[in-house]
Amino acid sequence: MVMSESVIPLDAPPSGVPPITDTPEALERALDLLAAGAGPVAADSERASGFRYYVRAEVVQLFRRGSGLVLIDARALPDLSTVSRALADTEWVFHAASQDLPCLRDCGIEPGRIFDTELASRLLGEPKVGLASVVARTLGLGLAKEYSAQDWSRRPLPESWLNYAALDVAILLDVRDVLEGELEEAGKLGIAQAEAAAVLAATPPASRQEPWRRTSGRHSLKSPRQLAVARSLWMARDRLAAKRDIFPGRVLPDAAIIAAAAALPTSIQGLAKIHPFNGRRQIKLLSYWWEAVLEGESLPLDQLPQVRGPRHGTVPPVRQWARRHPAAASRIAQVKSDLAALSEARQIPVENLMQPELVRSVVFQAPRNVRAAMAAGGARPWQIEAVAPLVTAAAEAYPEPPSRRQEH
Repeated sequence: MVMSESVIPLDAPPSGVPPITDTPEALERALDLLAAGAGPVAADSERASGFRYYVRAEVVQLFRRGSGLVLIDARALPDLSTVSRALADTEWVFHAASQDLPCLRDCGIEPGRIFDTELASRLLGEPKVGLASVVARTLGLGLAKEYSAQDWSRRPLPESWLNYAALDVAILLDVRDVLEGELEEAGKLGIAQAEAAAVLAATPPASRQEPWRRTSGRHSLKSPRQLAVARSLWMARDRLAAKRDIFPGRVLPDAAIIAAAAALPTSIQGLAKIHPFNGRRQIKLLSYWWEAVLEGESLPLDQLPQVRGPRHGTVPPVRQWARRHPAAASRIAQVKSDLAALSEARQIPVENLMQPELVRSVVFQAPRNVRAAMAAGGARPWQIEAVAPLVTAAAEAYPEPPSRRQEH
Protein backbone atom coordinates (compact mmCIF):
# COMPACT_ATOMS: atom_id res chain seq x y z
CA MET A 1 0.00 0.00 0.00
CA VAL A 2 1.30 3.47 -0.86
CA MET A 3 1.78 5.66 2.21
CA SER A 4 0.09 9.07 2.26
CA GLU A 5 3.37 10.97 2.75
CA SER A 6 4.60 9.69 -0.62
CA VAL A 7 1.65 11.11 -2.60
CA ILE A 8 2.80 13.26 -5.51
CA PRO A 9 0.35 15.91 -6.80
CA LEU A 10 -0.81 15.28 -10.37
CA ASP A 11 -1.62 18.62 -11.98
CA ALA A 12 -2.06 17.62 -15.62
CA PRO A 13 -2.29 14.47 -17.77
CA PRO A 14 1.16 13.28 -18.90
CA SER A 15 0.13 13.69 -22.55
CA GLY A 16 -1.54 17.06 -22.05
CA VAL A 17 -5.18 18.06 -22.59
CA PRO A 18 -6.52 17.53 -26.12
CA PRO A 19 -8.92 19.99 -27.79
CA ILE A 20 -12.53 19.10 -27.11
CA THR A 21 -14.31 17.09 -29.77
CA ASP A 22 -17.46 18.99 -30.72
CA THR A 23 -18.13 18.35 -34.43
CA PRO A 24 -19.09 15.17 -36.35
CA GLU A 25 -15.83 15.37 -38.29
CA ALA A 26 -13.76 15.63 -35.12
CA LEU A 27 -15.70 12.72 -33.59
CA GLU A 28 -14.94 10.53 -36.59
CA ARG A 29 -11.23 11.27 -36.23
CA ALA A 30 -11.41 10.54 -32.48
CA LEU A 31 -13.09 7.20 -33.09
CA ASP A 32 -10.40 6.18 -35.58
CA LEU A 33 -7.86 7.06 -32.92
CA LEU A 34 -9.62 5.03 -30.22
CA ALA A 35 -10.10 2.03 -32.50
CA ALA A 36 -6.36 2.00 -33.19
CA GLY A 37 -5.55 1.68 -29.47
CA ALA A 38 -5.20 -1.49 -27.43
CA GLY A 39 -6.76 -2.89 -24.28
CA PRO A 40 -9.47 -1.41 -22.08
CA VAL A 41 -10.85 2.11 -22.40
CA ALA A 42 -11.17 4.35 -19.34
CA ALA A 43 -14.40 6.34 -19.32
CA ASP A 44 -16.04 9.08 -17.31
CA SER A 45 -18.71 11.73 -17.76
CA GLU A 46 -19.40 15.15 -16.34
CA ARG A 47 -22.95 16.27 -15.66
CA ALA A 48 -24.64 19.50 -14.58
CA SER A 49 -26.37 17.98 -11.55
CA GLY A 50 -27.87 20.69 -9.39
CA PHE A 51 -27.96 23.10 -12.32
CA ARG A 52 -30.10 21.44 -14.99
CA TYR A 53 -33.46 19.67 -14.77
CA TYR A 54 -32.43 16.98 -17.23
CA VAL A 55 -29.35 15.19 -15.94
CA ARG A 56 -27.43 14.27 -19.08
CA ALA A 57 -23.80 13.83 -20.00
CA GLU A 58 -22.26 17.19 -20.82
CA VAL A 59 -18.72 15.94 -21.40
CA VAL A 60 -17.58 12.35 -22.04
CA GLN A 61 -13.93 11.52 -21.35
CA LEU A 62 -12.18 8.49 -22.84
CA PHE A 63 -8.62 7.19 -22.62
CA ARG A 64 -7.06 4.17 -24.25
CA ARG A 65 -3.45 3.10 -24.40
CA GLY A 66 -2.09 3.69 -27.86
CA SER A 67 -4.84 6.22 -28.52
CA GLY A 68 -4.51 8.82 -25.81
CA LEU A 69 -7.20 11.12 -24.45
CA VAL A 70 -10.47 12.07 -26.10
CA LEU A 71 -12.83 14.68 -24.62
CA ILE A 72 -16.26 14.81 -26.25
CA ASP A 73 -18.74 17.66 -25.96
CA ALA A 74 -21.93 15.62 -25.46
CA ARG A 75 -24.08 18.76 -25.58
CA ALA A 76 -22.87 19.48 -29.12
CA LEU A 77 -22.86 15.76 -30.04
CA PRO A 78 -25.83 14.16 -28.21
CA ASP A 79 -25.78 10.93 -30.28
CA LEU A 80 -22.63 8.98 -29.46
CA SER A 81 -23.80 5.53 -30.52
CA THR A 82 -20.86 5.33 -32.93
CA VAL A 83 -18.54 5.24 -29.90
CA SER A 84 -20.02 1.91 -28.78
CA ARG A 85 -19.63 0.46 -32.25
CA ALA A 86 -16.00 1.55 -32.48
CA LEU A 87 -15.24 -0.09 -29.12
CA ALA A 88 -17.62 -3.04 -29.37
CA ASP A 89 -15.37 -5.72 -27.87
CA THR A 90 -13.57 -3.49 -25.38
CA GLU A 91 -13.69 -3.53 -21.60
CA TRP A 92 -14.79 -0.16 -20.19
CA VAL A 93 -13.22 1.02 -16.95
CA PHE A 94 -15.22 3.33 -14.68
CA HIS A 95 -15.00 4.65 -11.16
CA ALA A 96 -18.55 4.26 -9.79
CA ALA A 97 -20.06 3.01 -13.04
CA SER A 98 -23.65 3.24 -11.80
CA GLN A 99 -23.32 7.04 -11.80
CA ASP A 100 -22.13 7.25 -15.40
CA LEU A 101 -23.99 4.45 -17.18
CA PRO A 102 -27.48 6.05 -17.24
CA CYS A 103 -26.37 9.27 -18.91
CA LEU A 104 -24.00 7.45 -21.29
CA ARG A 105 -26.85 5.20 -22.37
CA ASP A 106 -28.92 8.31 -23.05
CA CYS A 107 -26.14 9.26 -25.50
CA GLY A 108 -26.27 5.85 -27.16
CA ILE A 109 -23.16 4.46 -25.46
CA GLU A 110 -23.68 0.86 -24.29
CA PRO A 111 -20.58 -0.87 -22.89
CA GLY A 112 -20.44 -4.63 -23.30
CA ARG A 113 -18.42 -5.30 -20.13
CA ILE A 114 -16.98 -3.11 -17.40
CA PHE A 115 -14.43 -2.92 -14.60
CA ASP A 116 -15.41 -0.63 -11.73
CA THR A 117 -12.50 0.70 -9.65
CA GLU A 118 -14.78 1.98 -6.87
CA LEU A 119 -16.54 -1.37 -6.60
CA ALA A 120 -13.20 -3.19 -6.64
CA SER A 121 -11.95 -1.00 -3.80
CA ARG A 122 -15.09 -1.75 -1.76
CA LEU A 123 -14.68 -5.48 -2.27
CA LEU A 124 -11.07 -5.17 -1.11
CA GLY A 125 -12.35 -3.67 2.16
CA GLU A 126 -10.85 -0.22 1.62
CA PRO A 127 -12.37 2.39 3.96
CA LYS A 128 -12.06 5.25 1.45
CA VAL A 129 -13.24 4.56 -2.10
CA GLY A 130 -13.48 8.02 -3.64
CA LEU A 131 -11.38 8.35 -6.79
CA ALA A 132 -8.81 10.67 -5.21
CA SER A 133 -8.30 8.25 -2.29
CA VAL A 134 -8.03 5.22 -4.56
CA VAL A 135 -5.52 6.96 -6.86
CA ALA A 136 -3.43 8.03 -3.87
CA ARG A 137 -3.39 4.51 -2.42
CA THR A 138 -2.71 2.60 -5.63
CA LEU A 139 -0.47 5.01 -7.56
CA GLY A 140 0.82 7.43 -4.96
CA LEU A 141 -0.59 10.37 -6.92
CA GLY A 142 -2.65 13.29 -5.64
CA LEU A 143 -5.76 13.98 -7.69
CA ALA A 144 -7.64 17.24 -7.11
CA LYS A 145 -11.46 17.11 -7.26
CA GLU A 146 -12.29 20.81 -7.07
CA TYR A 147 -14.41 20.99 -10.25
CA SER A 148 -16.71 18.01 -9.75
CA ALA A 149 -19.73 20.12 -8.70
CA GLN A 150 -19.50 22.79 -11.42
CA ASP A 151 -22.09 23.62 -14.08
CA TRP A 152 -20.75 21.45 -16.88
CA SER A 153 -23.44 22.68 -19.26
CA ARG A 154 -21.58 25.99 -19.43
CA ARG A 155 -19.99 26.87 -22.77
CA PRO A 156 -17.21 27.46 -23.50
CA LEU A 157 -15.72 25.20 -20.86
CA PRO A 158 -12.73 26.69 -18.99
CA GLU A 159 -9.37 25.09 -19.73
CA SER A 160 -8.92 24.25 -16.05
CA TRP A 161 -12.16 22.24 -16.10
CA LEU A 162 -11.07 20.29 -19.16
CA ASN A 163 -7.77 19.54 -17.47
CA TYR A 164 -9.68 18.18 -14.47
CA ALA A 165 -11.92 16.06 -16.72
CA ALA A 166 -8.94 14.62 -18.55
CA LEU A 167 -7.14 13.70 -15.33
CA ASP A 168 -10.06 11.55 -14.20
CA VAL A 169 -9.44 9.02 -16.99
CA ALA A 170 -5.76 9.53 -17.79
CA ILE A 171 -4.63 7.37 -14.86
CA LEU A 172 -7.68 5.11 -14.46
CA LEU A 173 -6.23 2.20 -16.44
CA ASP A 174 -3.17 2.11 -14.18
CA VAL A 175 -5.49 2.06 -11.16
CA ARG A 176 -7.45 -0.79 -12.74
CA ASP A 177 -4.32 -2.89 -13.23
CA VAL A 178 -3.25 -2.50 -9.59
CA LEU A 179 -6.72 -3.35 -8.30
CA GLU A 180 -7.05 -6.37 -10.55
CA GLY A 181 -3.83 -7.76 -9.10
CA GLU A 182 -5.03 -7.14 -5.55
CA LEU A 183 -8.39 -8.76 -6.26
CA GLU A 184 -6.70 -11.83 -7.70
CA GLU A 185 -4.38 -12.09 -4.72
CA ALA A 186 -7.35 -11.81 -2.34
CA GLY A 187 -9.35 -14.42 -4.26
CA LYS A 188 -12.01 -11.84 -5.10
CA LEU A 189 -11.49 -11.26 -8.82
CA GLY A 190 -14.41 -13.50 -9.77
CA ILE A 191 -16.63 -11.71 -7.25
CA ALA A 192 -15.63 -8.32 -8.69
CA GLN A 193 -16.41 -9.49 -12.19
CA ALA A 194 -19.81 -10.82 -11.13
CA GLU A 195 -20.67 -7.59 -9.34
CA ALA A 196 -19.56 -5.45 -12.29
CA ALA A 197 -21.75 -7.54 -14.59
CA ALA A 198 -24.66 -6.99 -12.18
CA VAL A 199 -24.12 -3.22 -12.26
CA LEU A 200 -24.11 -3.31 -16.05
CA ALA A 201 -27.29 -5.41 -16.19
CA ALA A 202 -29.20 -3.46 -13.54
CA THR A 203 -32.48 -1.93 -14.65
CA PRO A 204 -33.29 1.69 -13.82
CA PRO A 205 -35.19 2.10 -10.54
CA ALA A 206 -38.94 2.51 -10.80
CA SER A 207 -40.28 6.04 -10.61
CA ARG A 208 -41.03 7.03 -7.04
CA GLN A 209 -44.67 7.36 -6.08
CA GLU A 210 -45.61 10.88 -5.01
CA PRO A 211 -42.11 12.36 -5.45
CA TRP A 212 -43.29 15.68 -3.98
CA ARG A 213 -43.19 14.01 -0.55
CA ARG A 214 -39.40 14.20 -0.72
CA THR A 215 -39.55 17.98 -0.37
CA SER A 216 -37.13 18.94 2.40
CA GLY A 217 -39.10 19.94 5.50
CA ARG A 218 -42.30 18.20 4.40
CA HIS A 219 -42.62 16.40 7.75
CA SER A 220 -43.24 19.75 9.47
CA LEU A 221 -46.60 19.99 7.68
CA LYS A 222 -49.32 18.46 9.85
CA SER A 223 -52.59 18.89 7.92
CA PRO A 224 -53.81 17.43 4.61
CA ARG A 225 -54.60 20.96 3.39
CA GLN A 226 -51.02 22.06 3.96
CA LEU A 227 -49.82 18.99 2.10
CA ALA A 228 -52.17 19.79 -0.78
CA VAL A 229 -50.64 23.27 -1.14
CA ALA A 230 -47.12 21.83 -0.92
CA ARG A 231 -47.94 19.26 -3.60
CA SER A 232 -49.49 21.90 -5.88
CA LEU A 233 -46.48 24.22 -5.53
CA TRP A 234 -44.07 21.31 -6.07
CA MET A 235 -45.83 20.30 -9.28
CA ALA A 236 -45.96 23.91 -10.54
CA ARG A 237 -42.24 24.23 -9.85
CA ASP A 238 -41.51 20.94 -11.59
CA ARG A 239 -43.37 22.00 -14.73
CA LEU A 240 -41.51 25.29 -14.89
CA ALA A 241 -38.14 23.66 -14.17
CA ALA A 242 -38.66 21.08 -16.93
CA LYS A 243 -39.69 23.78 -19.41
CA ARG A 244 -36.61 25.87 -18.64
CA ASP A 245 -34.25 22.90 -18.08
CA ILE A 246 -33.25 24.27 -14.68
CA PHE A 247 -32.75 22.30 -11.47
CA PRO A 248 -36.03 22.67 -9.51
CA GLY A 249 -34.35 24.00 -6.38
CA ARG A 250 -32.98 26.89 -8.41
CA VAL A 251 -36.48 27.76 -9.63
CA LEU A 252 -37.96 27.79 -6.11
CA PRO A 253 -36.28 26.47 -2.95
CA ASP A 254 -37.93 23.68 -0.97
CA ALA A 255 -38.00 26.03 2.03
CA ALA A 256 -40.28 28.41 0.12
CA ILE A 257 -42.73 25.61 -0.70
CA ILE A 258 -42.87 24.53 2.95
CA ALA A 259 -43.23 28.11 4.23
CA ALA A 260 -46.15 28.85 1.90
CA ALA A 261 -47.85 25.53 2.68
CA ALA A 262 -47.48 26.06 6.43
CA ALA A 263 -48.86 29.61 6.26
CA LEU A 264 -51.81 28.86 3.94
CA PRO A 265 -52.01 32.51 2.78
CA THR A 266 -55.51 33.79 1.97
CA SER A 267 -54.45 36.32 -0.69
CA ILE A 268 -51.70 36.97 -3.20
CA GLN A 269 -50.59 39.82 -0.95
CA GLY A 270 -50.23 37.36 1.90
CA LEU A 271 -48.07 35.10 -0.28
CA ALA A 272 -45.94 38.10 -1.22
CA LYS A 273 -45.05 38.60 2.45
CA ILE A 274 -43.44 35.14 2.66
CA HIS A 275 -39.74 34.89 1.88
CA PRO A 276 -38.56 34.42 -0.87
CA PHE A 277 -41.79 35.17 -2.75
CA ASN A 278 -41.11 38.85 -2.00
CA GLY A 279 -37.70 38.68 -3.66
CA ARG A 280 -36.86 40.19 -7.05
CA ARG A 281 -36.68 36.83 -8.81
CA GLN A 282 -39.94 35.42 -7.45
CA ILE A 283 -42.07 38.57 -7.56
CA LYS A 284 -42.23 38.24 -11.36
CA LEU A 285 -43.72 34.76 -10.92
CA LEU A 286 -45.99 35.62 -8.01
CA SER A 287 -49.22 35.14 -9.97
CA TYR A 288 -47.99 31.73 -11.16
CA TRP A 289 -47.22 30.60 -7.60
CA TRP A 290 -50.49 32.03 -6.29
CA GLU A 291 -52.47 29.97 -8.79
CA ALA A 292 -50.73 26.87 -7.44
CA VAL A 293 -51.53 27.85 -3.85
CA LEU A 294 -55.19 28.44 -4.78
CA GLU A 295 -55.35 25.03 -6.45
CA GLY A 296 -54.20 23.32 -3.27
CA GLU A 297 -56.40 25.43 -0.98
CA SER A 298 -59.57 24.82 -3.03
CA LEU A 299 -59.12 21.06 -3.45
CA PRO A 300 -62.17 19.05 -2.27
CA LEU A 301 -61.77 17.20 1.02
CA ASP A 302 -61.94 13.77 -0.60
CA GLN A 303 -58.99 14.66 -2.87
CA LEU A 304 -56.60 15.87 -0.17
CA PRO A 305 -53.37 13.88 0.24
CA GLN A 306 -53.00 11.80 3.36
CA VAL A 307 -50.49 12.84 5.98
CA ARG A 308 -48.87 9.42 5.67
CA GLY A 309 -47.74 8.62 2.17
CA PRO A 310 -47.95 5.26 0.38
CA ARG A 311 -45.80 2.49 1.81
CA HIS A 312 -43.14 1.17 -0.54
CA GLY A 313 -42.86 -2.60 -0.82
CA THR A 314 -44.49 -5.33 1.27
CA VAL A 315 -42.05 -5.41 4.18
CA PRO A 316 -42.87 -3.07 7.10
CA PRO A 317 -40.13 -0.90 8.63
CA VAL A 318 -37.79 -2.89 10.89
CA ARG A 319 -38.60 -0.59 13.82
CA GLN A 320 -42.13 -2.09 13.85
CA TRP A 321 -41.03 -5.72 13.94
CA ALA A 322 -40.40 -6.05 17.68
CA ARG A 323 -44.00 -5.11 18.49
CA ARG A 324 -45.85 -6.69 15.60
CA HIS A 325 -43.53 -9.46 14.36
CA PRO A 326 -41.30 -10.56 17.27
CA ALA A 327 -39.94 -13.67 15.54
CA ALA A 328 -38.84 -11.61 12.55
CA ALA A 329 -37.26 -9.06 14.92
CA SER A 330 -35.21 -11.83 16.54
CA ARG A 331 -34.18 -13.14 13.14
CA ILE A 332 -33.01 -9.76 11.83
CA ALA A 333 -31.02 -9.11 15.01
CA GLN A 334 -29.17 -12.41 14.62
CA VAL A 335 -28.61 -11.96 10.89
CA LYS A 336 -27.26 -8.43 11.39
CA SER A 337 -24.78 -9.70 13.96
CA ASP A 338 -23.73 -12.61 11.75
CA LEU A 339 -23.38 -10.37 8.69
CA ALA A 340 -21.16 -7.96 10.62
CA ALA A 341 -18.87 -10.83 11.61
CA LEU A 342 -18.81 -12.17 8.05
CA SER A 343 -18.05 -8.71 6.70
CA GLU A 344 -15.07 -8.36 9.01
CA ALA A 345 -13.79 -11.84 8.21
CA ARG A 346 -14.01 -11.39 4.44
CA GLN A 347 -13.15 -7.68 4.39
CA ILE A 348 -16.25 -6.96 2.29
CA PRO A 349 -18.78 -4.29 3.34
CA VAL A 350 -22.10 -5.64 4.62
CA GLU A 351 -24.02 -3.87 1.86
CA ASN A 352 -21.91 -5.67 -0.76
CA LEU A 353 -22.42 -9.07 0.81
CA MET A 354 -26.07 -8.64 -0.13
CA GLN A 355 -28.41 -5.74 -0.78
CA PRO A 356 -29.80 -4.77 2.67
CA GLU A 357 -33.35 -4.42 1.34
CA LEU A 358 -33.25 -7.99 0.01
CA VAL A 359 -31.86 -9.27 3.31
CA ARG A 360 -34.71 -7.60 5.21
CA SER A 361 -37.29 -9.00 2.79
CA VAL A 362 -36.06 -12.59 3.00
CA VAL A 363 -35.60 -12.45 6.78
CA PHE A 364 -39.11 -11.04 7.25
CA GLN A 365 -40.84 -13.50 4.94
CA ALA A 366 -38.88 -16.51 6.23
CA PRO A 367 -39.46 -18.56 3.05
CA ARG A 368 -38.90 -22.30 3.08
CA ASN A 369 -36.40 -21.96 0.21
CA VAL A 370 -34.13 -19.10 1.22
CA ARG A 371 -31.74 -19.56 -1.69
CA ALA A 372 -34.52 -19.40 -4.27
CA ALA A 373 -35.94 -16.27 -2.67
CA MET A 374 -32.54 -14.59 -2.75
CA ALA A 375 -31.99 -15.57 -6.38
CA ALA A 376 -35.43 -14.22 -7.29
CA GLY A 377 -34.46 -10.95 -5.61
CA GLY A 378 -31.36 -10.57 -7.80
CA ALA A 379 -28.65 -11.93 -5.50
CA ARG A 380 -25.58 -13.34 -7.23
CA PRO A 381 -24.48 -16.95 -6.61
CA TRP A 382 -21.50 -15.94 -4.47
CA GLN A 383 -23.75 -13.77 -2.30
CA ILE A 384 -26.25 -16.60 -1.84
CA GLU A 385 -23.48 -19.00 -0.84
CA ALA A 386 -22.24 -16.51 1.75
CA VAL A 387 -25.48 -15.20 3.23
CA ALA A 388 -28.13 -17.93 2.80
CA PRO A 389 -26.73 -20.13 5.61
CA LEU A 390 -26.96 -17.19 8.03
CA VAL A 391 -30.59 -16.47 7.18
CA THR A 392 -31.49 -20.17 7.23
CA ALA A 393 -29.95 -20.57 10.70
CA ALA A 394 -31.89 -17.56 11.99
CA ALA A 395 -35.13 -18.90 10.50
CA GLU A 396 -34.59 -22.23 12.24
CA ALA A 397 -33.80 -20.54 15.55
CA TYR A 398 -36.78 -18.18 15.41
CA PRO A 399 -39.51 -19.77 13.26
CA GLU A 400 -42.69 -17.95 12.29
CA PRO A 401 -45.93 -18.96 13.98
CA PRO A 402 -48.04 -21.15 11.66
CA SER A 403 -50.61 -18.36 11.29
CA ARG A 404 -48.14 -16.13 9.45
CA ARG A 405 -45.94 -18.70 7.76
CA GLN A 406 -45.64 -17.90 4.06
CA GLU A 407 -44.97 -20.52 1.44
CA HIS A 408 -42.36 -19.66 -1.19
